[in-house]
Amino acid sequence: MKVSIFSTCLVDLMTPKVGIAMVEVLERLGCEIDYPASQVCCGQPAYNSGYLKDSKLAMKNMMLAFESSDYVVGPSGSCIAMFHEYPKIFKGDPDWELKAITLKEKSYEFTQFIVKVLGITDVGASLDGTATYHRSCHMTRLLGEKETPFQLLEHVKGLHMEPLKNSDNCCGFGGTFSVKMPDISEQMVDEKSSCVIDTGADILISADMGCLLNIGGRLSRKGEPVKIMHIAEVLNHLNPVIAKGGSQN
Repeated sequence: MKVSIFSTCLVDLMTPKVGIAMVEVLERLGCEIDYPASQVCCGQPAYNSGYLKDSKLAMKNMMLAFESSDYVVGPSGSCIAMFHEYPKIFKGDPDWELKAITLKEKSYEFTQFIVKVLGITDVGASLDGTATYHRSCHMTRLLGEKETPFQLLEHVKGLHMEPLKNSDNCCGFGGTFSVKMPDISEQMVDEKSSCVIDTGADILISADMGCLLNIGGRLSRKGEPVKIMHIAEVLNHLNPVIAKGGSQN
């Protein structure tokens, strides 16, 4: 199975270990990996800010970057959901609509790909600890994926999962929302971090680094020793023991 990695901006620039973990898991599952070097941002920040013309330049670049890929897999439900918006954005465009549809049909969020394409729910991971999981808005509401992260986490040996109160609530990040509406965003992440603390979990897991960095930052400011982990890092963890405490990886 040939898989092209879509690294996403946050993973590429801020948390490269997440990208490495994703690649190592996929390779362990038998995938042949490549990384198209011409990829850039998916265009979501500009598009959501109303800069349609400018955002289309990034989108066209991404369609060309992955044009020869069999599958495209990314560590973010949000960014993959943006790929799934391309056909609507380029509807009626004789040069780009078909390319947009093709990219959408072969693009998957990391956990989606493992469960729905590879047909695997147990990747052999092992991690002792108590964790809770944050559902990102874009992955849940836009991509429509609610099950695959939990199906994989159920099979992580030694990991006890605690339900997160108000799990459907936004963490306040929302990409450009946290920049444009910082006061409201702060209140939202404060509520979310309090819900995380109430679980008693040692680890906060999610499939979107934007959410994790936002919640993790708030937990750190509160002095709470909750470790943040992208689900790719959890699934790549083969040693049951992990150092506890801290919100940085």
